[in-house]
Amino acid sequence: MPADEKQQSPGASAASPVPSVWTRPRRKEQQPALSRDQIVAAAVRMLDADGIEALSMRKLGTGMGAAATSLYRHVANKDELIELVVDEVYGELEVPEITDPGAWREALARSGHSLRDMVLRHPWVASVLGQVGLAYLGPNLMRLSERMLRLARTAGFPSGEAELAMKAVISYVIGATMSEASYLSLLARSGQSEAQWLESLLPAAQEALEEHPLTHEHAATKHGMDPARMREENFDYGLQRVLDGLEVRLGGG
Repeated sequence: MPADEKQQSPGASAASPVPSVWTRPRRKEQQPALSRDQIVAAAVRMLDADGIEALSMRKLGTGMGAAATSLYRHVANKDELIELVVDEVYGELEVPEITDPGAWREALARSGHSLRDMVLRHPWVASVLGQVGLAYLGPNLMRLSERMLRLARTAGFPSGEAELAMKAVISYVIGATMSEASYLSLLARSGQSEAQWLESLLPAAQEALEEHPLTHEHAATKHGMDPARMREENFDYGLQRVLDGLEVRLGGG
């Protein structure tokens, strides 16, 4: 990692057991020409365009027409920046508020689809979750956690189980969506549409399936279908089965 990635801001706390942007005081002085919000927005755009491997404080500063040292007035290092961008994109999630306990399943399904949609818009996020600092302390993630726990409690889960129920849904969504996001990133690098990509693989796939009759039969039923719709249906099938299990826990199944 370049030396500029390691530089610490004067506000960073050496006593913090886990360095995090959320555990140190934010500097009061601001540089009028550059704000932390601007830095985060530019970083999200760079990540969406080029992926996590392309992100560096120096490159980000150059893209913003500023020196990397200017960025360090607002963000101590690259890890802090990633905490900030993760919290930023989590602010896009929709978690419906409900008052009717019977509406929990639809609300939780919408939340799961919203999380999937966010990861597919920002596929880099799947590769950094849980790897940097204390991202869960970010304001957007804290609000998300609060709303999901409220949803679970309204559904009827006891306090000791509500968090576990929400984690079960989130774990499924993240696990299912990480591979989908990686696939779509590979597809984007190919320069082909998804239909073109799959069509180009057809001869090799058919040859590989010759000795596997069940898999061949299954693949034949999917040929010609809209791949995006299939991915959506595959995801929703798994999500609904997770919700089936939670419904059983609530005594509704």
